[in-house]
Amino acid sequence: MQQQTGTAPHAVTSGRRVAGPAVVMAGLTKRYGKRTVVDRLSLEVRRGEVFGVLGPNGAGKTTTLRMLLGLVRPTAGTASVLGMPAGSPGVAVGALVEGPGFYPYLSGRDNLRVLAGHTGASAARIAAVLSITDLEDRADDRYRTYSLGMKQRLGVAAALLTDPEVVVLDEPTNGLDPAGITDMRALLRRLATDGRTVVLSSHLLGEVEQSCDRVAIIAEGRLVVESTVEELRGLGRLEIQAAPLGEAALVAAGLVGADRVSIVGDVLHVQAPSSAAAEINRALVHADVEVTGLRQSARTLEEVFLEMTGDDAGGPR
Repeated sequence: MQQQTGTAPHAVTSGRRVAGPAVVMAGLTKRYGKRTVVDRLSLEVRRGEVFGVLGPNGAGKTTTLRMLLGLVRPTAGTASVLGMPAGSPGVAVGALVEGPGFYPYLSGRDNLRVLAGHTGASAARIAAVLSITDLEDRADDRYRTYSLGMKQRLGVAAALLTDPEVVVLDEPTNGLDPAGITDMRALLRRLATDGRTVVLSSHLLGEVEQSCDRVAIIAEGRLVVESTVEELRGLGRLEIQAAPLGEAALVAAGLVGADRVSIVGDVLHVQAPSSAAAEINRALVHADVEVTGLRQSARTLEEVFLEMTGDDAGGPR
């Protein structure tokens, strides 16, 4: 595996098209002295999807990506990419971790030429990645004149130089303005449409919600949940107006569990999918509870995140 110096993108020569999941982590653990940063993390990333890794401050997201790339050796457990151990020579993965690092006095195109000299990428491939990242019009301008969004896209272009099947991106929208975020979101979807697998970390819940097919939420290095965005949001909340309210809560708790039932003011909140509404309503009526209102309140991914991690101090990172 070849890595550029500093925080520059790294790229790996191709060895593409193997069967099975694109990425597998099994019991992945990293300790620094007595401090556990990643704790027995097990995940599978399917081929051709955009997979997001979310977590609060210090959750271990970047360390996880570095182990996935073979840049950090795990204390225990394993990670594989395209069926090969993490860090194996020839595995088809490109990455941008913690931000791009380029020569400020060179143009975007010349910076890619420098990297191509290390990776063996052709001039045609340089032209291709500039096109993929919408940098053709500014390719011959010096890197130091680029906006932050253009710098991030050039970092992605560098990661794509060797035509990798898996692309790993650490906070690709970090610090971008709304236009830059929109451009990066479109780029991520194009990569997936092109058949690549994208694994990204992000602290922007709204962007993960709009960009990713599936997401893993981690806290204190541990996996909290792994699911599709729609499934996480789809659990939803039923808001029920009923009397007597205490009896209604007991009936609902018997169906979905007491931990998913709460009373907020004069409204009963039940965490359940919309498909469960009819069953809950029938059970309440059968118990002689008068139901005067029932509606589904969809949750945002941010609500799911805060609920599952218990984080109320600024959200994830």
